[in-house]
Amino acid sequence: MINTYSPAHYLGLADEPVAAVAPRLRYPSPPPALRWLRLQLKVLATVAPELAFRQAWKLFCTPRRLPTKPWEELALATARRRTLPYETGPVAVYEWGPATAPAVVLVHGWELRASFWRVWVPLLIAAGYRVVALDGPGHGASAGRQVTLTTFAGAVQAVVNTSGAVQAIVAHSFGAASVAGLPVRLPAAAPLPRLVLLSAPASPREVARRFADFLHLSPHFVARFAEHVQHATGRPADSFAAAAAGPGSGAEKVLVVHDEDDEVVPCTEGRQIAAAWPGAVLHLTRGLGHNRLLREAGTVQFVIEFIK
Repeated sequence: MINTYSPAHYLGLADEPVAAVAPRLRYPSPPPALRWLRLQLKVLATVAPELAFRQAWKLFCTPRRLPTKPWEELALATARRRTLPYETGPVAVYEWGPATAPAVVLVHGWELRASFWRVWVPLLIAAGYRVVALDGPGHGASAGRQVTLTTFAGAVQAVVNTSGAVQAIVAHSFGAASVAGLPVRLPAAAPLPRLVLLSAPASPREVARRFADFLHLSPHFVARFAEHVQHATGRPADSFAAAAAGPGSGAEKVLVVHDEDDEVVPCTEGRQIAAAWPGAVLHLTRGLGHNRLLREAGTVQFVIEFIK
């Protein structure tokens, strides 16, 4: 099962050249396993609605351990590796570039890994930065099974706390939601010079609504989702919205990058974040979708110029 931050069919495009293409339909003919899951949840919601919610919540919070591609190990081959202890188990951290240079911390999205920043690493090093990336909990070489926005963001915070001088955090999709939603801050309340949010969803509630639509769940799921988040965290679900919590990160300058053809997180949500975040800069791309902008050199160079 998938969370709607990063559908699996995008991973199949990881080695394709970037091209301006029309968005693909997601499951134009639903596979049998998806139809069966929708039916199971529908029946369960009728006879045991709370059990149906718990099952849906488990699906929502469980990323798949997708097979790695040959280029991923090459992307990590030159990295200095370390692990950090964390509540979900050890977190894998990778570092490139001069140890004394200011760091740019890269935070991947749902079901991706640190290796997916392969285009960024050499360009950031050439610009004079040290690159720090992690496999979030439940992803890549890091431990964990079920992952929430708060556990993911807590791991990012632990990495930031141990990374020395940080010039910028660049985060994608679910990673962006986590960094802005907690929010992640520099130690001792130092101001974060630059924050870049790529393909960021506007709020957990919107993600839950898309997830419910995908599985044909009733609108009750979204309300129950919000109740569960508040009970588990002591905070209203809407307080984790990027525009609501993000300004508390103390970032001096914020860049929101979103593709107009993003079929996973609509571009309207990137516009919403930028409009609600005082001083944020909005940069729109076209034809790259949700994940391709991670590999498009022009977008990477634009971000590097911003974080200088």
